[in-house]
Amino acid sequence: MIRSVVRGIGSALPRRIMKNADFEGMVETSDEWIVQRTGIRQRHIAEEGETTASLGEAAARAALANAGLTPDDIDLIVVATSTPDNTFPATAVDIQARLGMRRGFAFDMQAVCSGFVYAITTADLYLKGGLAKRVLVIGTETFSRILDWTDRSTCVLFGDGAGALVLEAEDNEGRLADRGIIASSLRSDGVHKDKLFVDGGPGTTGTVGHLRMEGREVFKHAVGMITDVIEDTYAKAGITSEDLDWFVPHQANKRIIDASAKKLGIAEEKVVTTVQLHGNTSAASVPLALSVAVADGRIKKGDLVLLEAMGGGFTWGAVLLRW
Repeated sequence: MIRSVVRGIGSALPRRIMKNADFEGMVETSDEWIVQRTGIRQRHIAEEGETTASLGEAAARAALANAGLTPDDIDLIVVATSTPDNTFPATAVDIQARLGMRRGFAFDMQAVCSGFVYAITTADLYLKGGLAKRVLVIGTETFSRILDWTDRSTCVLFGDGAGALVLEAEDNEGRLADRGIIASSLRSDGVHKDKLFVDGGPGTTGTVGHLRMEGREVFKHAVGMITDVIEDTYAKAGITSEDLDWFVPHQANKRIIDASAKKLGIAEEKVVTTVQLHGNTSAASVPLALSVAVADGRIKKGDLVLLEAMGGGFTWGAVLLRW
């Protein structure tokens, strides 16, 4: 059977780092207040010339180099983003052009913070269906450009960045021990669309708008939704939390990460947490965390890794893979 195997990984971050203390003259907050409630200590902020596409291109080139491949080896690019540089064309085709690719196809997916999990699952289906041999999956965001910098409840939470994976179709026996994507589960429930949203768009206000969030409502639903979709993924694969080597959750808030891991019975030492370094980078969050854990040697070939994310909509999902 065909499995979608990770061949390469890469990431990119804007040059500018914004520490919590930098907010103290902007809104009523402090480093202690932010760390205590979120676990965030800093985030990267895109400056002039740094765009969603340029960050995505940099992450893609890093992933290709890590895989020992060139852009001509790629059949499909799937980009997860909620902050495209333009309404259209898609950020994916912009990145395709930047990479010098004149073959294959490319498109965007928008599932907010769940975008990368949705994109990996979609790429997996294309690979298993024989429509592509290798797929470049990119999560890239410049959320700083849709923030209301006077709203302390949201402006301190988000950062910019990009991460990418190269997935390749590989024929194996489909055992739990074999490399590649083993199982995934996706969910959405539009009844919650007004709890985390952007208050503008080309079809309504004709503006970009700003991010708005009911933080307590998001937290209230997050842990239950996350654990339910993970348990469904476990059931598909026939595993439990004890079988995992690593849990790489969406990096939104350390309290949500800790509460989810505790409810699932995942040991603290198996949880990859990078929210302190990057803040919430939406669709870039999971691949950035993966990149850190691979680079520092924690995640190694053969490890069983669980990815999870939840975002506006609400959307949420989980992917289980053998690295």
